[in-house]
Amino acid sequence: MSLFIDTSALYALLDGDEPRHMKVVAAWRAVTEGGRILFTSNYVLVETFALLQRRLGLEAVQGFADAFVPLLQTVWVDEELHAAAAASLFTAAQRRLSLVDCASFELMRRLGLTDVLALDTDFARQGFNLLPAGQA
Repeated sequence: MSLFIDTSALYALLDGDEPRHMKVVAAWRAVTEGGRILFTSNYVLVETFALLQRRLGLEAVQGFADAFVPLLQTVWVDEELHAAAAASLFTAAQRRLSLVDCASFELMRRLGLTDVLALDTDFARQGFNLLPAGQA
């Protein structure tokens, strides 16, 4: 079984000061030890690199790139997926919803993924199952 990994979970996994850090670490262990295939997108990686660099520094980005990125199946957002995500963003017209989120939702639907390791409850509003559970 496969699932999607979002920036919110990746950041919480790496920042020990993030309030939900331990919950995300436990969920990460469960999915990796369970042999699940972990998908993300190049958009999520760009967003995660930028967030880590801004908040934790370049060393954190390097650690993430070395230790975590190789564990992820990265799906590259192509022109068609980008256009669908942009259309969803403009249709939703919600300031806090990002292009990266919309691309993630569209990608998950295309891959048939229902589970996501994320702290962003917009995934639950889109009908996806959030891990760690009980946060929607």
